[in-house]
Amino acid sequence: MTKNARFSLLPSFIIISAALLAGCNDQGETQAHPAEPQVTVHVVEKAPLAVTTELPGRTTAFRIAEVRPQVSGIVLKRNFTEGSDVEAGQSLYQIDPATYQADYDSAKGELAKSEAAAAIAHLTVKRYVPLVGTKYISQQEYDQAIADARQADASVIAAKAAVESARINLAYTKVTSPISGRIGKSNVTEGALVTNGQATELATVQQLDPIYVDVTQSSNDFMRLKQSVEQGSLHKDSASSTVELVMENGQSYPLKGSLQFSDVTVDESTGSITLRAVFPNPQHTLLPGMFVRARIDEGVQPNAILVPQQGVTRTPRGDATVMVVNDKSQVESRAVVAAQAIGDKWLISEGLQPGDKVIVSGLQKARPGVQVKATADTETPATKAQ
Repeated sequence: MTKNARFSLLPSFIIISAALLAGCNDQGETQAHPAEPQVTVHVVEKAPLAVTTELPGRTTAFRIAEVRPQVSGIVLKRNFTEGSDVEAGQSLYQIDPATYQADYDSAKGELAKSEAAAAIAHLTVKRYVPLVGTKYISQQEYDQAIADARQADASVIAAKAAVESARINLAYTKVTSPISGRIGKSNVTEGALVTNGQATELATVQQLDPIYVDVTQSSNDFMRLKQSVEQGSLHKDSASSTVELVMENGQSYPLKGSLQFSDVTVDESTGSITLRAVFPNPQHTLLPGMFVRARIDEGVQPNAILVPQQGVTRTPRGDATVMVVNDKSQVESRAVVAAQAIGDKWLISEGLQPGDKVIVSGLQKARPGVQVKATADTETPATKAQ
């Protein structure tokens, strides 16, 4: 190779070497500054929240009447169809009235005798009035006549009471329904001997429209809601809360009910309080003993903070924490108080403020102090608790 050729290759060699060195420097810089992890954040907002509580419960008849005989005797006839609707005063059974009819007739006869004796006694007194003045009879005889008349009047009163008692017992041979409602199965048949005050009822009538729903709530939840109302963080619209119902098959009951009262004592064995709601039940869709879930409107929380559940984690001790992105796009760990699960969100009572950015996606890449690239989600705050 000539001397001129060697000098002509030297600039090319220098350029190639510089390019290789520049490439190495770029690669080193790339490895030293990796790309920022991308995370999705939920921007905290305050919004009104209708707070509802879902509680388990069972349906109970509005009224229950156990039909029992008030006189003894043989059942002659059953006057209803089992499982049918009956009206108050409707005849259900007929007990043999023969002996009670005889007692009634006898009492009326005794009353007639007493009334006749009283009439004679009063006539005697009338006859004695002029005679005692002329001394044809003694004062003692006159006084005795007056006493006999009064005793006769008392006998009339007693005889009338005996007639009324006999009439009532005769009427009791026709066993009637004390309330309107649906009657169950009959526990006796024609020919059965029944007695006054027996332990076994003849049948049971239950009023199904309206119908009660008895639910239980833990005393802790009850006190928490009560304190929220007293502190003003929960506003109740009215004294009577609206209640919705979910039936055993998961379907919503179409008619709404109202909360009637809450028990004044706590069950020692369960630590719960019983609440009673009443629902219209015109189609008798709800039957006593059904398991249901009641959603009770507790009130409105005007400044509620909801965070998606995937953004809240628990420490080994069970404390709730969230990862937030600060103004420097750095990740911070924040302790919060997750007061209640609302659908797929947590109701946060402490630890967050409006504008805080809670990481809800990409948590595996987020560590405290790490610089991240945050993208806000598009979800809007929920307005109703489920």
